[in-house]
Amino acid sequence: MPLLKKLYMLLACVLLQQATTSAQSADNDLYLQTSEVNNIMVQYEADAGNLRRFYFVDSSPEGLTRMATLVKSYQQRLEQLKYAALNVGAQVDYTLFKRRLSQTLEELLLAQQESAQVKKWFPFADKIYQAEQHRRRGEKPDAAALAAQLSETAKEIIKKRQQLENDSSLTLPEIRRSISTVRGLREALGNVFTFYNGYDPLFSWWVPAPYRQVDSLLKTYSTAFNNKEKSTARMPEDGSGIAGHPIGRTALIKGLQEEMIPYTPEELLAIANKEFAWCDAEMEKATREMGLGTDWKAAMEKVKNSYVPPADQPAAMMKLYNESVDFIKQHDLITLPPLAEETWRMIMMTPERQLVNPFFTGGEEFSVSYPVSSMSHEDKMMSMRGNNPHFSRATVHHELLAGHALQEFMQNRYKTYRHFETPFWIEGWALYWERLLWDQGFAKSPEDRVGMLFWRKHRCARIIFSINYHTGKWTPQQCIDFLVDRVGHERANAEGEVRRSFVGGYSPLYQIAYMIGGLQFEALKKELVDSGKMSFKQYHDAVLRENMMPIEMLRAILLNKPVPKDFTSSWRFYKL
Repeated sequence: MPLLKKLYMLLACVLLQQATTSAQSADNDLYLQTSEVNNIMVQYEADAGNLRRFYFVDSSPEGLTRMATLVKSYQQRLEQLKYAALNVGAQVDYTLFKRRLSQTLEELLLAQQESAQVKKWFPFADKIYQAEQHRRRGEKPDAAALAAQLSETAKEIIKKRQQLENDSSLTLPEIRRSISTVRGLREALGNVFTFYNGYDPLFSWWVPAPYRQVDSLLKTYSTAFNNKEKSTARMPEDGSGIAGHPIGRTALIKGLQEEMIPYTPEELLAIANKEFAWCDAEMEKATREMGLGTDWKAAMEKVKNSYVPPADQPAAMMKLYNESVDFIKQHDLITLPPLAEETWRMIMMTPERQLVNPFFTGGEEFSVSYPVSSMSHEDKMMSMRGNNPHFSRATVHHELLAGHALQEFMQNRYKTYRHFETPFWIEGWALYWERLLWDQGFAKSPEDRVGMLFWRKHRCARIIFSINYHTGKWTPQQCIDFLVDRVGHERANAEGEVRRSFVGGYSPLYQIAYMIGGLQFEALKKELVDSGKMSFKQYHDAVLRENMMPIEMLRAILLNKPVPKDFTSSWRFYKL
């Protein structure tokens, strides 16, 4: 017996050691968190951070020049890496970091060019920049001379502002650069004043009055440039009240190339229209099942009127969330860390935010969009109807698990350096889950299918109205009417969606990215899951452990396809 007991103990020790070794091998695998390229990226971010803090003045010539020099030095360092010796993940990091450096340098050179073009509007700028340069090392100022200089600067600003009122030659980029320059000059001068005033007696005697005059004049100068910007915005006579800046086809193509989407705007429109036709056919099937013939708008009306009373919306969202998570677990689709389930939280969206975002949003913080008492009766009804449970059934997993909330959770835990931000990954992944759960049968009734189809049509519509707007073919009002007539939006919600798209701070490609990114993830799923190379859970877990990047680069990693050093995007993920 003692011998047998010893054998059992020995076997137990061996199994424990194997388990420990297995766990440690995963935790100690450096390629789970880093790569050879990340070593350079860490230093670049640190160096760039130092420069941004030191040359903090917006659009200052010395700051732009110094940052451009830094970027060029890191381009040289990156080139010295032995590319062929890198594994695929590191090659992806190399390619994406190289792209980031190139884009940053292009932006810096453009900023320098624009600054040169608007220099005539700021003949006083160099003296202000010099005052801030001296302040950095605490040099004692000649307070009387600085006061005289500021007095002359005030006269120059007044003169230039008068000239600006009669000048119509400034382009939109020049106007925006001028606004940035004024902001930087106020930052620089304000920093000088804060440093010395109250400490240096002569400075406190000479400078406050002329400083406040110059700061006030710079503020009004900035307002004049802001008015110029508003006057150059396209304000169509369409009654929408939504002004924007269509970027044109050439800029759209450039943006698509940078996002590694090898399709033209026209091809994207064809994709959207093909997907829209599928939605129309499915909507007709659901409408017939509801006993409403082919009247899909009547079906939509019935679904909208399934809204819950105002105080019941959080509970309705929790019910949908629980059903969605249970469904995902039952089908073993992805690993849901218990802490991710535990720590997302709910807030109510403000009425002001609902003007540009009429539907709930997600992430670690789940923001419920529903009427509050201060809204008009009409707006209350449109908000409730637009956030009915059947509509929300399509998007609860988009906003929470396994969509944005899980994305954020995993981004903070795997390859945290790899934040190569792109909406095609952010929104494409969340949209992919809408499509996947449709395919897996999450819609239980024809009303559920109508709700889910509403959102899929909406994603198609975003591509259509965004491209038509930015190529100058549609006005904002035409975009609104399209969402109402072809998708079934409440008008106020459609107005909020269009306002959000064009003046809400989103990039011109952001709304396109939902459907197109989702189709990319779907195409990759076909290569890996439908082929039998991976299970759903293996595929989905692998995606989130690689962090954010263009999906063509993710494809290279998951398929272990070496990335050519002279890489250009070529993945045709959708057959027209």
